[in-house]
Amino acid sequence: MTEPEVSDVPEIPPFRYTAELAERIELAWQERWAREGTFLAPSPVGSLRDGFDRVAERPKFFLNDMFPHPSGEQLHVGHFLGYIGTDVYGRYLRMTGHNLLHTIGFDSFGLPAEQYAIETHQHPLPSTERNIVAFKAQLRRLGMGHDQRRAISTADAAYYRWTQWIFLRIFGSWYDRRAGRARPVEELVAELDAGAREPDPGTNQFDRPWAEMSELERRQVVDAHRLAYVGEALVNWCPGLGTVLANEEVTADGRSERGNFPVFRRPLRQWTLRITAYAQRLLDDLDGLDWPEPVKQIQRNWLGRSEGALVRFPSPAGRIEVFTTRPDTIFGATYLVLAPEHELAERLAAPAWPPGTPEHWRRAEPSPREAVAAYRVAASRRSDLDRQAEARPKTGVFTGAYATNPATGAEIPVFVADYVV
Repeated sequence: MTEPEVSDVPEIPPFRYTAELAERIELAWQERWAREGTFLAPSPVGSLRDGFDRVAERPKFFLNDMFPHPSGEQLHVGHFLGYIGTDVYGRYLRMTGHNLLHTIGFDSFGLPAEQYAIETHQHPLPSTERNIVAFKAQLRRLGMGHDQRRAISTADAAYYRWTQWIFLRIFGSWYDRRAGRARPVEELVAELDAGAREPDPGTNQFDRPWAEMSELERRQVVDAHRLAYVGEALVNWCPGLGTVLANEEVTADGRSERGNFPVFRRPLRQWTLRITAYAQRLLDDLDGLDWPEPVKQIQRNWLGRSEGALVRFPSPAGRIEVFTTRPDTIFGATYLVLAPEHELAERLAAPAWPPGTPEHWRRAEPSPREAVAAYRVAASRRSDLDRQAEARPKTGVFTGAYATNPATGAEIPVFVADYVV
Protein backbone atom coordinates (compact mmCIF):
# COMPACT_ATOMS: atom_id res chain seq x y z
CA MET A 1 0.00 0.00 0.00
CA THR A 2 1.39 3.37 -1.01
CA GLU A 3 0.74 6.70 0.65
CA PRO A 4 -1.10 9.27 -1.53
CA GLU A 5 0.89 12.11 -2.93
CA VAL A 6 0.42 15.43 -1.12
CA SER A 7 -0.84 16.94 -4.36
CA ASP A 8 -3.66 14.33 -4.49
CA VAL A 9 -5.16 15.48 -1.14
CA PRO A 10 -7.81 18.19 -1.72
CA GLU A 11 -7.13 21.42 0.13
CA ILE A 12 -10.82 21.61 1.12
CA PRO A 13 -12.48 18.34 2.14
CA PRO A 14 -15.87 17.57 0.52
CA PHE A 15 -18.90 19.19 2.21
CA ARG A 16 -16.76 21.64 4.16
CA TYR A 17 -18.99 24.68 5.00
CA THR A 18 -17.36 27.48 3.03
CA ALA A 19 -18.47 30.94 2.01
CA GLU A 20 -19.39 29.60 -1.43
CA LEU A 21 -21.50 26.78 0.04
CA ALA A 22 -23.17 29.22 2.45
CA GLU A 23 -24.07 31.48 -0.46
CA ARG A 24 -25.63 28.59 -2.42
CA ILE A 25 -27.67 27.48 0.59
CA GLU A 26 -28.83 30.99 1.46
CA LEU A 27 -29.77 31.90 -2.11
CA ALA A 28 -31.66 28.62 -2.54
CA TRP A 29 -33.73 29.23 0.59
CA GLN A 30 -34.32 32.88 -0.24
CA GLU A 31 -35.61 31.88 -3.67
CA ARG A 32 -37.92 29.33 -2.06
CA TRP A 33 -39.23 31.83 0.51
CA ALA A 34 -39.99 34.28 -2.29
CA ARG A 35 -41.59 31.58 -4.48
CA GLU A 36 -43.79 30.19 -1.72
CA GLY A 37 -44.63 33.56 -0.12
CA THR A 38 -43.29 32.49 3.28
CA PHE A 39 -43.25 36.02 4.68
CA LEU A 40 -46.46 37.27 3.07
CA ALA A 41 -49.31 38.27 5.41
CA PRO A 42 -52.72 37.97 3.71
CA SER A 43 -55.46 40.51 4.41
CA PRO A 44 -59.06 39.66 5.38
CA VAL A 45 -60.33 41.44 2.24
CA GLY A 46 -58.99 43.01 -0.93
CA SER A 47 -56.32 42.13 -3.44
CA LEU A 48 -54.01 40.62 -0.79
CA ARG A 49 -56.62 38.19 0.58
CA ASP A 50 -55.20 35.02 -0.99
CA GLY A 51 -54.35 32.56 1.79
CA PHE A 52 -56.17 34.37 4.58
CA ASP A 53 -58.52 31.45 5.37
CA ARG A 54 -55.47 29.36 6.26
CA VAL A 55 -54.33 31.81 8.96
CA ALA A 56 -57.64 33.43 9.98
CA GLU A 57 -57.79 31.76 13.40
CA ARG A 58 -54.19 32.44 14.36
CA PRO A 59 -53.30 35.19 16.85
CA LYS A 60 -52.33 38.34 14.96
CA PHE A 61 -49.13 40.35 15.46
CA PHE A 62 -47.89 43.47 13.66
CA LEU A 63 -44.11 44.02 13.60
CA ASN A 64 -42.89 47.26 12.00
CA ASP A 65 -39.21 48.09 11.57
CA MET A 66 -37.73 51.57 11.80
CA PHE A 67 -37.84 53.22 8.38
CA PRO A 68 -34.34 53.82 6.97
CA HIS A 69 -33.56 57.03 5.08
CA PRO A 70 -32.84 56.17 1.41
CA SER A 71 -30.18 58.87 1.40
CA GLY A 72 -27.23 56.71 0.44
CA GLU A 73 -26.46 54.01 -2.06
CA GLN A 74 -26.47 51.19 0.50
CA LEU A 75 -27.74 50.36 3.97
CA HIS A 76 -25.03 50.33 6.63
CA VAL A 77 -24.31 47.87 9.40
CA GLY A 78 -26.11 50.05 11.96
CA HIS A 79 -29.40 49.41 10.17
CA PHE A 80 -28.95 45.65 10.27
CA LEU A 81 -28.12 45.72 13.96
CA GLY A 82 -31.75 46.60 14.67
CA TYR A 83 -33.40 44.69 11.82
CA ILE A 84 -31.79 41.37 12.73
CA GLY A 85 -33.24 41.64 16.24
CA THR A 86 -36.79 42.18 15.01
CA ASP A 87 -36.33 39.48 12.36
CA VAL A 88 -35.37 36.94 15.02
CA TYR A 89 -38.45 37.88 17.03
CA GLY A 90 -40.61 37.65 13.90
CA ARG A 91 -39.37 34.15 13.15
CA TYR A 92 -40.13 33.14 16.73
CA LEU A 93 -43.70 34.43 16.33
CA ARG A 94 -44.21 32.49 13.09
CA MET A 95 -42.87 29.30 14.67
CA THR A 96 -45.28 29.73 17.60
CA GLY A 97 -48.28 29.92 15.30
CA HIS A 98 -48.87 33.65 14.88
CA ASN A 99 -50.30 35.38 11.83
CA LEU A 100 -47.46 37.87 11.54
CA LEU A 101 -47.36 41.05 9.49
CA HIS A 102 -43.71 42.14 9.45
CA THR A 103 -43.05 45.11 7.22
CA ILE A 104 -40.83 48.10 6.64
CA GLY A 105 -40.93 51.42 4.83
CA PHE A 106 -38.58 54.16 3.66
CA ASP A 107 -38.42 57.60 5.24
CA SER A 108 -37.74 59.33 1.96
CA PHE A 109 -39.03 62.83 2.72
CA GLY A 110 -36.84 65.47 4.29
CA LEU A 111 -33.29 66.50 4.96
CA PRO A 112 -31.30 63.24 4.44
CA ALA A 113 -32.71 62.58 0.95
CA GLU A 114 -32.43 66.25 -0.01
CA GLN A 115 -28.82 66.53 1.16
CA TYR A 116 -27.83 63.33 -0.63
CA ALA A 117 -29.35 64.71 -3.84
CA ILE A 118 -27.46 67.99 -3.41
CA GLU A 119 -24.16 66.25 -2.68
CA THR A 120 -24.50 63.94 -5.71
CA HIS A 121 -25.99 66.61 -8.01
CA GLN A 122 -29.13 64.60 -8.67
CA HIS A 123 -32.86 65.19 -8.55
CA PRO A 124 -34.06 63.67 -5.23
CA LEU A 125 -36.87 61.58 -6.73
CA PRO A 126 -34.91 59.25 -9.05
CA SER A 127 -32.00 58.96 -6.60
CA THR A 128 -34.43 58.05 -3.81
CA GLU A 129 -36.20 55.45 -5.95
CA ARG A 130 -32.88 53.85 -6.96
CA ASN A 131 -31.75 53.72 -3.35
CA ILE A 132 -35.01 52.06 -2.26
CA VAL A 133 -34.52 49.33 -4.88
CA ALA A 134 -30.97 48.78 -3.61
CA PHE A 135 -32.14 48.71 0.03
CA LYS A 136 -34.82 46.12 -0.74
CA ALA A 137 -32.26 43.91 -2.51
CA GLN A 138 -29.96 44.11 0.51
CA LEU A 139 -32.77 43.24 2.92
CA ARG A 140 -33.73 40.23 0.81
CA ARG A 141 -30.10 39.14 0.49
CA LEU A 142 -29.80 39.25 4.26
CA GLY A 143 -32.82 36.98 4.56
CA MET A 144 -35.07 39.52 6.32
CA GLY A 145 -38.66 38.28 6.71
CA HIS A 146 -40.52 41.39 5.49
CA ASP A 147 -43.70 41.37 3.46
CA GLN A 148 -42.28 43.65 0.77
CA ARG A 149 -45.68 44.08 -0.88
CA ARG A 150 -46.57 46.40 1.99
CA ALA A 151 -43.38 48.48 2.00
CA ILE A 152 -44.14 52.18 1.66
CA SER A 153 -42.19 55.27 0.70
CA THR A 154 -43.11 58.48 2.47
CA ALA A 155 -42.33 60.43 -0.73
CA ASP A 156 -44.98 58.48 -2.65
CA ALA A 157 -48.10 60.59 -3.32
CA ALA A 158 -50.25 57.54 -2.66
CA TYR A 159 -48.88 57.58 0.89
CA TYR A 160 -48.59 61.23 1.83
CA ARG A 161 -52.05 62.06 0.47
CA TRP A 162 -53.29 60.29 3.59
CA THR A 163 -51.10 62.38 5.88
CA GLN A 164 -52.62 65.44 4.23
CA TRP A 165 -56.10 63.95 4.71
CA ILE A 166 -55.39 63.37 8.40
CA PHE A 167 -54.09 66.93 8.78
CA LEU A 168 -57.26 68.39 7.30
CA ARG A 169 -59.36 66.37 9.75
CA ILE A 170 -57.24 67.70 12.64
CA PHE A 171 -57.40 71.26 11.29
CA GLY A 172 -61.19 70.98 11.07
CA SER A 173 -61.54 69.92 14.72
CA TRP A 174 -61.33 71.54 18.16
CA TYR A 175 -61.03 70.05 21.63
CA ASP A 176 -64.26 70.39 23.63
CA ARG A 177 -63.20 70.44 27.28
CA ARG A 178 -66.77 69.83 28.39
CA ALA A 179 -67.07 66.65 26.34
CA GLY A 180 -63.42 65.63 26.79
CA ARG A 181 -62.99 64.92 23.07
CA ALA A 182 -62.52 66.56 19.68
CA ARG A 183 -65.51 67.85 17.72
CA PRO A 184 -65.93 69.48 14.26
CA VAL A 185 -65.21 73.21 14.18
CA GLU A 186 -68.60 73.80 12.55
CA GLU A 187 -70.27 72.73 15.80
CA LEU A 188 -68.16 75.24 17.77
CA VAL A 189 -69.21 78.08 15.46
CA ALA A 190 -72.87 77.05 15.71
CA GLU A 191 -72.74 77.10 19.53
CA LEU A 192 -70.93 80.46 19.59
CA ASP A 193 -73.51 81.95 17.21
CA ALA A 194 -76.35 80.60 19.36
CA GLY A 195 -74.84 82.03 22.54
CA ALA A 196 -74.59 78.54 24.05
CA ARG A 197 -70.85 78.89 24.53
CA GLU A 198 -68.19 81.56 24.96
CA PRO A 199 -64.65 81.27 23.50
CA ASP A 200 -62.28 79.18 25.62
CA PRO A 201 -59.89 81.08 27.94
CA GLY A 202 -56.84 82.32 26.08
CA THR A 203 -58.50 82.18 22.64
CA ASN A 204 -60.26 85.58 22.69
CA GLN A 205 -57.50 88.13 22.20
CA PHE A 206 -60.10 90.84 21.53
CA ASP A 207 -61.64 90.79 25.04
CA ARG A 208 -65.19 91.30 23.82
CA PRO A 209 -68.24 89.08 23.26
CA TRP A 210 -68.54 86.90 20.15
CA ALA A 211 -71.58 88.85 18.94
CA GLU A 212 -69.59 92.10 18.79
CA MET A 213 -66.67 90.70 16.78
CA SER A 214 -66.08 91.29 13.08
CA GLU A 215 -65.94 88.34 10.68
CA LEU A 216 -62.14 88.46 10.60
CA GLU A 217 -61.94 88.53 14.41
CA ARG A 218 -64.29 85.56 14.66
CA ARG A 219 -62.11 83.57 12.27
CA GLN A 220 -59.06 84.34 14.39
CA VAL A 221 -60.84 83.21 17.55
CA VAL A 222 -61.96 79.97 15.87
CA ASP A 223 -58.44 79.35 14.57
CA ALA A 224 -57.17 79.72 18.15
CA HIS A 225 -59.38 76.73 19.09
CA ARG A 226 -58.29 74.36 16.31
CA LEU A 227 -56.25 71.21 17.02
CA ALA A 228 -53.87 72.29 14.22
CA TYR A 229 -52.91 75.94 14.37
CA VAL A 230 -50.11 78.31 13.38
CA GLY A 231 -47.98 79.24 16.37
CA GLU A 232 -44.51 80.48 17.17
CA ALA A 233 -42.04 78.03 18.68
CA LEU A 234 -38.30 77.83 19.24
CA VAL A 235 -36.50 75.73 16.64
CA ASN A 236 -32.95 74.81 15.64
CA TRP A 237 -32.55 76.92 12.50
CA CYS A 238 -29.67 76.06 10.19
CA PRO A 239 -29.19 78.72 7.48
CA GLY A 240 -26.55 76.60 5.72
CA LEU A 241 -29.06 73.80 5.14
CA GLY A 242 -32.05 76.11 4.86
CA THR A 243 -34.12 74.04 7.25
CA VAL A 244 -35.04 73.27 10.85
CA LEU A 245 -33.15 70.47 12.63
CA ALA A 246 -34.17 68.08 15.40
CA ASN A 247 -32.11 68.23 18.61
CA GLU A 248 -30.33 64.97 17.75
CA GLU A 249 -29.20 66.49 14.42
CA VAL A 250 -27.26 69.23 16.24
CA THR A 251 -23.80 68.52 17.65
CA ALA A 252 -22.60 69.55 21.10
CA ASP A 253 -20.74 72.42 19.39
CA GLY A 254 -24.01 73.88 18.07
CA ARG A 255 -23.45 72.78 14.47
CA SER A 256 -25.39 70.59 12.07
CA GLU A 257 -24.55 66.90 12.01
CA ARG A 258 -24.81 67.06 8.22
CA GLY A 259 -22.49 69.61 6.67
CA ASN A 260 -21.16 71.04 9.97
CA PHE A 261 -23.03 74.34 9.52
CA PRO A 262 -23.77 76.73 12.43
CA VAL A 263 -27.18 76.22 14.06
CA PHE A 264 -29.14 78.95 15.84
CA ARG A 265 -32.07 78.80 18.25
CA ARG A 266 -34.77 81.13 16.99
CA PRO A 267 -38.56 81.45 17.11
CA LEU A 268 -40.36 80.42 13.93
CA ARG A 269 -44.02 80.53 12.93
CA GLN A 270 -45.09 77.01 12.07
CA TRP A 271 -47.95 74.54 12.23
CA THR A 272 -48.48 73.16 15.71
CA LEU A 273 -50.71 70.34 16.97
CA ARG A 274 -52.59 70.95 20.21
CA ILE A 275 -51.46 67.69 21.82
CA THR A 276 -51.42 69.40 25.23
CA ALA A 277 -55.22 69.14 25.27
CA TYR A 278 -54.78 65.37 25.56
CA ALA A 279 -52.08 65.42 28.25
CA GLN A 280 -54.26 63.97 30.99
CA ARG A 281 -55.69 61.27 28.72
CA LEU A 282 -52.18 60.28 27.66
CA LEU A 283 -51.11 60.06 31.29
CA ASP A 284 -54.17 58.01 32.24
CA ASP A 285 -53.66 55.59 29.35
CA LEU A 286 -50.10 54.85 30.48
CA ASP A 287 -51.51 53.04 33.52
CA GLY A 288 -53.07 50.36 31.32
CA LEU A 289 -49.94 49.62 29.28
CA ASP A 290 -47.95 46.47 29.96
CA TRP A 291 -44.65 48.36 29.97
CA PRO A 292 -41.85 48.41 32.56
CA GLU A 293 -42.59 51.05 35.18
CA PRO A 294 -39.32 53.00 34.53
CA VAL A 295 -40.30 53.36 30.86
CA LYS A 296 -43.76 54.63 31.80
CA GLN A 297 -42.22 57.10 34.23
CA ILE A 298 -39.99 58.44 31.45
CA GLN A 299 -43.14 59.00 29.38
CA ARG A 300 -44.83 60.82 32.28
CA ASN A 301 -41.79 63.06 32.70
CA TRP A 302 -41.70 63.73 28.96
CA LEU A 303 -45.36 64.79 28.98
CA GLY A 304 -44.47 67.10 31.85
CA ARG A 305 -48.02 67.97 32.83
CA SER A 306 -48.20 70.23 35.89
CA GLU A 307 -50.80 72.42 37.58
CA GLY A 308 -50.20 75.99 38.65
CA ALA A 309 -51.13 79.61 38.01
CA LEU A 310 -50.38 82.27 35.40
CA VAL A 311 -49.09 85.46 37.04
CA ARG A 312 -48.91 88.72 35.10
CA PHE A 313 -46.16 91.27 35.80
CA PRO A 314 -46.81 94.75 34.32
CA SER A 315 -43.79 96.19 32.48
CA PRO A 316 -43.04 99.15 30.16
CA ALA A 317 -43.24 96.79 27.13
CA GLY A 318 -46.48 95.10 28.21
CA ARG A 319 -47.41 92.48 30.76
CA ILE A 320 -45.08 89.55 31.28
CA GLU A 321 -46.98 86.31 31.89
CA VAL A 322 -45.26 83.71 34.08
CA PHE A 323 -46.43 80.17 34.81
CA THR A 324 -45.61 78.86 38.28
CA THR A 325 -46.52 75.81 40.31
CA ARG A 326 -45.77 77.82 43.49
CA PRO A 327 -47.67 81.12 43.29
CA ASP A 328 -47.00 81.67 47.00
CA THR A 329 -43.33 82.36 46.17
CA ILE A 330 -44.28 85.47 44.16
CA PHE A 331 -44.33 87.50 47.41
CA GLY A 332 -40.58 86.97 47.76
CA ALA A 333 -39.64 87.60 44.10
CA THR A 334 -36.87 90.20 43.79
CA TYR A 335 -36.14 89.99 40.05
CA LEU A 336 -37.64 88.50 36.87
CA VAL A 337 -35.84 86.57 34.12
CA LEU A 338 -36.83 86.28 30.46
CA ALA A 339 -35.52 83.74 27.97
CA PRO A 340 -33.32 85.37 25.30
CA GLU A 341 -35.89 84.38 22.67
CA HIS A 342 -38.83 85.98 24.49
CA GLU A 343 -40.65 88.50 22.32
CA LEU A 344 -40.39 91.19 25.04
CA ALA A 345 -36.64 90.80 25.60
CA GLU A 346 -35.65 93.14 22.79
CA ARG A 347 -38.48 95.59 23.45
CA LEU A 348 -37.59 95.89 27.13
CA ALA A 349 -33.89 96.53 26.52
CA ALA A 350 -33.31 100.21 27.26
CA PRO A 351 -31.15 102.42 25.02
CA ALA A 352 -29.29 103.68 28.11
CA TRP A 353 -28.71 102.55 31.66
CA PRO A 354 -31.33 103.96 34.04
CA PRO A 355 -30.29 106.07 37.04
CA GLY A 356 -29.19 104.04 40.02
CA THR A 357 -27.84 101.12 37.96
CA PRO A 358 -24.84 99.47 39.75
CA GLU A 359 -21.49 100.52 38.34
CA HIS A 360 -20.39 96.99 37.32
CA TRP A 361 -23.49 96.73 35.10
CA ARG A 362 -22.71 100.11 33.53
CA ARG A 363 -19.16 98.97 32.71
CA ALA A 364 -20.33 95.71 31.08
CA GLU A 365 -21.59 97.18 27.80
CA PRO A 366 -22.29 100.67 26.38
CA SER A 367 -26.07 100.16 26.79
CA PRO A 368 -28.56 97.49 27.88
CA ARG A 369 -29.85 97.24 24.32
CA GLU A 370 -26.41 96.31 22.97
CA ALA A 371 -25.75 93.95 25.89
CA VAL A 372 -29.07 92.13 25.36
CA ALA A 373 -28.54 91.91 21.58
CA ALA A 374 -25.08 90.37 21.98
CA TYR A 375 -26.31 87.98 24.66
CA ARG A 376 -29.24 86.81 22.50
CA VAL A 377 -26.91 85.97 19.61
CA ALA A 378 -24.61 83.98 21.93
CA ALA A 379 -27.55 82.11 23.48
CA SER A 380 -28.96 81.20 20.06
CA ARG A 381 -25.83 79.11 19.43
CA ARG A 382 -26.37 76.89 22.46
CA SER A 383 -28.70 73.90 22.74
CA ASP A 384 -31.46 73.66 25.35
CA LEU A 385 -29.55 70.79 26.96
CA ASP A 386 -26.38 72.85 27.27
CA ARG A 387 -28.25 75.90 28.57
CA GLN A 388 -29.96 73.91 31.34
CA ALA A 389 -26.97 71.82 32.43
CA GLU A 390 -26.71 71.81 36.21
CA ALA A 391 -22.93 72.22 36.26
CA ARG A 392 -22.96 75.21 33.93
CA PRO A 393 -22.65 78.62 35.68
CA LYS A 394 -25.72 80.86 35.38
CA THR A 395 -25.27 83.99 33.27
CA GLY A 396 -27.52 86.85 32.24
CA VAL A 397 -27.73 90.57 31.45
CA PHE A 398 -29.87 93.36 32.86
CA THR A 399 -32.35 94.83 30.38
CA GLY A 400 -32.37 98.20 32.07
CA ALA A 401 -36.13 97.83 32.66
CA TYR A 402 -38.25 97.02 35.69
CA ALA A 403 -41.52 95.12 36.13
CA THR A 404 -44.08 95.39 38.92
CA ASN A 405 -44.48 92.48 41.31
CA PRO A 406 -48.29 92.06 41.37
CA ALA A 407 -48.19 90.57 44.88
CA THR A 408 -46.23 93.37 46.55
CA GLY A 409 -46.34 96.30 44.11
CA ALA A 410 -42.53 96.53 44.23
CA GLU A 411 -40.47 97.36 41.14
CA ILE A 412 -38.11 94.45 40.31
CA PRO A 413 -35.35 94.37 37.65
CA VAL A 414 -35.85 92.29 34.50
CA PHE A 415 -32.93 90.18 33.26
CA VAL A 416 -32.33 88.06 30.15
CA ALA A 417 -30.70 84.71 30.95
CA ASP A 418 -30.13 81.64 28.79
CA TYR A 419 -30.91 79.10 31.53
CA VAL A 420 -34.58 79.98 30.91
CA VAL A 421 -36.00 78.34 27.77
